[in-house]
Amino acid sequence: MDFETFKENLAKDVKTILDERTGGNTTVETRTVDKMNETYDAITVKSEDSIIGVNLNASALYKEYEDGRSYDTIVNSAADVASNALDNRPAFDVEAFSDYDKMKSTLAMEVVSAERNAELLETVPHKNMEDMAVVYRFVIGDTEAGTGTILVTNQMLDNYGITADQLHADAVQNAPEIRPLVIQGMGEVLAKQMGVDDLEMLGLNIPPEQEQMFVASVEGNVHGAGVLAYQDFMDKAAERVDGSFFILPSSIHEILIIPDNGKFDLQSLENMVKEVNATTVDPADQLTDSVYHYDAQDKVFELGEKYVERQAAKEAGIHETSEKKSLLGDLKAARDEASKQVKKDVVEKAAKAKGGEAI
Repeated sequence: MDFETFKENLAKDVKTILDERTGGNTTVETRTVDKMNETYDAITVKSEDSIIGVNLNASALYKEYEDGRSYDTIVNSAADVASNALDNRPAFDVEAFSDYDKMKSTLAMEVVSAERNAELLETVPHKNMEDMAVVYRFVIGDTEAGTGTILVTNQMLDNYGITADQLHADAVQNAPEIRPLVIQGMGEVLAKQMGVDDLEMLGLNIPPEQEQMFVASVEGNVHGAGVLAYQDFMDKAAERVDGSFFILPSSIHEILIIPDNGKFDLQSLENMVKEVNATTVDPADQLTDSVYHYDAQDKVFELGEKYVERQAAKEAGIHETSEKKSLLGDLKAARDEASKQVKKDVVEKAAKAKGGEAI
């Protein structure tokens, strides 16, 4: 069975199963889903009385079919997933959705790769942040499957009659309330993952001043890299690590903070990010392969390579200024010496003209 046939049959058979369960009030259609970091063919299942549906990734299900999973098992499993998602979908107020004044309090921010999402970014309001882009979502509620969100599009802004700048300002104000910032030492994170409260048991009770890696995200660790766009994030992180720091984009869900204390160089950190992305992080969850830097003294966030170039230029400027000062000093000294000699010659000539000697 080729993919197109598989997709059509899947939509038809999932609908049949769901209609038997619900009395025939579901709609199922095939469509292409454009999401951040990925695009896939899907079948979208909705109740006829709702605008909220669930997307089943037909591309991924077809791969399961090619890998040997039976078609009937795939259909029944897909129907179960859709049924569970529809039964637990968050309550959604359609009337409120059309009122921006009501919706703006649900705004959250996420950061994604600008390059990987270039086509989709043409359709959504965003702000560039080096090679990343800040995008905006309405958080509409939690379900057993996760948090329901709606990506804000340019069309929505037109409907609301607001500007992208206003959207950003409202998101900056509300996002930290909806998804609070959390910064933890790596030891704390590992201990929680292992279900251990006492860090000393794992030998992870590291004094704060000796901590070499911190994890920044939001409560729940979902799309937590968006904290990069929080207005006070850089200052809070600088306070936590006591100075400037490097930022490693662990994934779209969290970032790593490395104190800039001379123990790590940019090249090794860049190699680390690229290796982890290539071997560990799911492509759908990847942010970028770049490393970033925050200069706590100059209050500048930038790509790591730009920071290195800026520091080199600054050092070269200091060296050049020093050389110029030295050269000017030499010239002034030479000029003063020449002036003294001229004055001495004038005095000697005047003395000789009077028959005397200069003293």
